[in-house]
Amino acid sequence: MASDPDAAQDTRQRIVLVTGPSGAGRSTAINSLEDLGYEVIDNLPLSLLPRLIDGPPLSKPTAIGLDVRNRDFGVDAIIDMIGNLAARSDVDEQVLYLDCHEDVLVRRYSETRRRHPLAPAETPLIGIQREQELLVPIRARADVLIDTTHLTVHDTRAEVESWFAPQAGQQMSIAIQSFSFKRGLPRGLDIVHDVRFLRNPHWEPALRALTGLDKDVAEYVRADPLFAPFFAKVKDMTDFLLPAYRKEGKSHLSIGFGCTGGQHRSVTLTETLAKDLSDEGWIVSKRHRELERKAPVSQQPKGPNA
Repeated sequence: MASDPDAAQDTRQRIVLVTGPSGAGRSTAINSLEDLGYEVIDNLPLSLLPRLIDGPPLSKPTAIGLDVRNRDFGVDAIIDMIGNLAARSDVDEQVLYLDCHEDVLVRRYSETRRRHPLAPAETPLIGIQREQELLVPIRARADVLIDTTHLTVHDTRAEVESWFAPQAGQQMSIAIQSFSFKRGLPRGLDIVHDVRFLRNPHWEPALRALTGLDKDVAEYVRADPLFAPFFAKVKDMTDFLLPAYRKEGKSHLSIGFGCTGGQHRSVTLTETLAKDLSDEGWIVSKRHRELERKAPVSQQPKGPNA
C-alpha cells in the first residue's frame, strides 16, 4: 500500500532532541542530522530552548544535543521540556536516544582513555552506571531508540538516516529487523512477530551454516506450508496499519521478526517484508542483529562511536 496522496502537509516546526549515555553515539547522530540538513545545536542550555522556539521561525528542522555536560542539565527539567513541546500544536517534537550496553561503553572509554564526565577521578564504569541510572526516565520517553552496541559508526549514521532523512510525500519510515529470542527483544520495537513455528533450517546439515540471506535457506523457509498464509496475514495487517499510523502523525515504525537463533527464519521474513514494502514505495531499513554479531572483527564498533 503506497503513500496517501491526500495526506496534509505538516507545517509544524520539527525539533529532534538527541541524547543518551556518553560514548553511545550521540555526536555521530548529531553529525548525521546536520548532514541531512538539520540545524544542529549541541549542548544548548535548557533555559534557552523556549526562547529559541518562540523566537523568529526556524527555517530548517532542528536537532538539539543534550547530555550530562549541559550547563543546566537535569532529568526533571528535560522531562518537563519534552512534555511542554509535545503539548504544542506548532511543534513536532521527537526524542532520539542513543543507547549501548555497559561493557561496550567501558571498552570504548578504555580504548580512548577518556574520563567519564560523571566520574572524572574514578573508573569509567562508575560514571557509566551513574549516567545510565540517571537517564532511565528520559530513555522511557524516547520516540526513537537506537542501540549502537553492535553498530559501527557507519551503521549508526545509516540508522539515523533511515529514521530522519527528508521524505517527499512519505512522512513515515519503517525499520525491520530479525533477532533471536534467546538474546531478548531488541529495544524500541513497535510490532513483534514470533516465527518459531516455521520449520527450522538449523536441523538440515546442509543449511545450518547458512543464513536467511542465502537462496537455499529462503526457499526452504518459504516452502513450509504455513509460510504463505502467515506472511499474507502479516502483510495484510501491515498494509492496514501503516496508513493508520501515518494519519495519526507517527513518523517511524519498527517491526521485528524473532526465531530461535535469529539466523534463518526471522532473516527470511525480514528480507521478504522489507522487499515488498520497499517495492511499494515505503522508506525501509533492515537489520539482522544476530548476523551482525558474526561479522568480522574489522566490522565491529571501534572507538567511542560518539
